[in-house]
Amino acid sequence: MYPFPYAPENYNQQLNDKIAQLREDFSGLQLPEIAVFESPRSHYRMRAEFRVWHKNDRVELVMFGGDTQQPQPVTEFPIGSERINQLILQLLNALNGSSLLRRKLYQVEFLTTLSGEALITLIYHRPLDDDWEMEAEALRQQLNVFLVGRSRKQKRVLGRDYVLEELRVGEETFCYQQVEGGFTQPNAAVCEKMLSWAVEKTRGSQGDLVELYCGNGNFTLPLSRNFRKVLATEVSTSSVNSAQFNLTCNKIENVTIARLAAEEFVQALDRVRPFFRLRHIDLDEYAFSSIFVDPPRAGLDENTLRLCQRFEQVIYVSCNPQTLRANLEVLSQSHRMVDFAVFDQFPYTHHLECGVVLKRKS
Repeated sequence: MYPFPYAPENYNQQLNDKIAQLREDFSGLQLPEIAVFESPRSHYRMRAEFRVWHKNDRVELVMFGGDTQQPQPVTEFPIGSERINQLILQLLNALNGSSLLRRKLYQVEFLTTLSGEALITLIYHRPLDDDWEMEAEALRQQLNVFLVGRSRKQKRVLGRDYVLEELRVGEETFCYQQVEGGFTQPNAAVCEKMLSWAVEKTRGSQGDLVELYCGNGNFTLPLSRNFRKVLATEVSTSSVNSAQFNLTCNKIENVTIARLAAEEFVQALDRVRPFFRLRHIDLDEYAFSSIFVDPPRAGLDENTLRLCQRFEQVIYVSCNPQTLRANLEVLSQSHRMVDFAVFDQFPYTHHLECGVVLKRKS
């Protein structure tokens, strides 16, 4: 029994059950035929975090699960990437061979990529000094990873604090900076399918695209191929910095990033008030025809929903079918759904990601 959901022998049934529940939840809405994108059955998670359990002058990586909620040692992690599985035992052996590295170590985080890079974050309940850094650097080289040490108000970076992922979309490969501690799609294989779906469904689009909640440019980069110009907005400074890095890395020149929240973009577009952060952008130069949104679990607020209704085409990716259902009730007043897809980003759980394309009614 694993202290996390994992039942590959039941994968097909579990996915079918999720889709059946989705159909029930969306009854009353006229859904197009649902395209289903499956996940690999194992080794699909590119990132993971584990608590560190100290026992008899040794440490274990543990997760909490099961009926007792007791710490369960983890020596293999079949839902994690193959790279994570390679590193777990190597890291444990190294930690248990070094009293300095394991002392007051609280948590370990792994960030890996399809391209083979790996970053480990070690989180401590004590300050990190030069002696720690010297031993941690030897560990970094031994494991061939990047390494970050964290404690209260302290961050020590060995190598670099990000990895470079490569995602294949159609015939093109895109490079992504994924920063330690930042948000990234955990299931890279499904992420590639999401990106390919979004590109395919927007092929031949006219005019310009505005994207809200762009993050590190995950969708922005491939979608830029289908539009004359793209204006992408994101409120997180670190995500904006990564998006700019990724635009440069991929030599994309028709995208502009603005550090704005969704509600601020609505105000800017309606000229309610000027924004200093938009001083380098002339909104009149854009001929927006499409809007792409990938909001947090809470979905779209009322003002952003009204904004979406002004566009000819809406592409909506959702991590929460419940809030998507509520938002579609509003959007269906002005638009019709022409494409609907589900992406099994989190196998063996009740979670399901959805993608919807809507066209304005004539």
